[in-house]
Amino acid sequence: MSSGAIIMMVLALSITWGGAAICIAIAIKKRNKRES
Repeated sequence: MSSGAIIMMVLALSITWGGAAICIAIAIKKRNKRES
């Protein structure tokens, strides 16, 4: 594999996991607001 392909894979993974983490963080914040 070329270095360019590896970089693209890392970027795609970081975007996927980053988006999931943001969604989870928003869900936790909403849940906390509802409880309080």
